Amino acid sequence: MNETDFMKEALRLADEAALEGEVPVGAVVVLGKRIVGRGRNRREKDKNALAHAELEAIDEACRTLGGWRLWQCDMYVTLEPCPMCTGAIINSRIKRLVYGASDYKAGSCGSVVNLFDLPYNHKPEVTAGFMQEECSAKLTEFFRKLRKEKV
Repeated sequence: MNETDFMKEALRLADEAALEGEVPVGAVVVLGKRIVGRGRNRREKDKNALAHAELEAIDEACRTLGGWRLWQCDMYVTLEPCPMCTGAIINSRIKRLVYGASDYKAGSCGSVVNLFDLPYNHKPEVTAGFMQEECSAKLTEFFRKLRKEKV
């Protein structure tokens, strides 16, 4: 598997979220060439503010690998992480973050604020805008359909 395959898996997870009426965000945590954690938004379904794709993927990766330090892992996520998820990325020591669409309302890796610029003990490498068109299109289509349903 390569970077494109990892983001395509995150996009597939985002599609699953959208089918359940969730904002279509998907994430995977990767060790080498192997996905060790997967997640998607489930806030509405679980009625839980913590049910973000990134947190699910980190949780599964920690269980898969048997520890909380993910210092050799990369994360691929379709949308720029929020402050909570950015904090989890820092605390789990994710080596590299790759995200697709920027989030100009809550993005905390450069769009609204960059929490990685603060003097925390860990700073992952960041690749922004990877497969941005595909990731942004999922979000645009989801919200377009949502607006039509409300009319």
